[in-house]
Amino acid sequence: MTAIVVIAGSLGSLHPVRRILEPLTRGCAGSVFLAIHIGPKRSVLPSLLARRNGPPTGFPSDGEAVADGRTYVAPPDTHMVLEPGVIRLNRGPKVHNMRPAADPLFVSAAEFYGERVLGIVLSGGDGDGALGLRRVRERGGTALVQRPSDAERPSMPLRAISADHPDEVLSVEDIAQRVRAFCC
Repeated sequence: MTAIVVIAGSLGSLHPVRRILEPLTRGCAGSVFLAIHIGPKRSVLPSLLARRNGPPTGFPSDGEAVADGRTYVAPPDTHMVLEPGVIRLNRGPKVHNMRPAADPLFVSAAEFYGERVLGIVLSGGDGDGALGLRRVRERGGTALVQRPSDAERPSMPLRAISADHPDEVLSVEDIAQRVRAFCC
């Protein structure tokens, strides 16, 4: 396992996530984990993100081994956290009134994978991801934030910027290039 990418998003993040995943191919070694605020209802997000030549994309199972070259989407109404080599799912308390939430994912990734983590906060209407992104930086990982002026809902990027001094605030296109370079 070489690279762990954790991405947070909410309203307005579907197009940016698609753009970020677009350059990734089946040959890329990094694993991508998405905590998108999809709520408790049934979701087709993995099928919306899957591409013919892209990495396999889906909801993980609790206890599933982390595999290189895959994209994992937190299931509806479920937090996704990482342990060494394993994905854990739980229905713990909501964080920022959300489940799934980004902070539990980001904090766990930082704890166990340190400098191998690239954390990204995208468009959304609350502060989820800000604490987790700060933890990613504290543990030696890289913190990126979508440029607020480009975000449909800039609250998540703005809160991430104010809670931490991210390594970079970038356009979605530049984030996509950074993710590709980090993973492939």
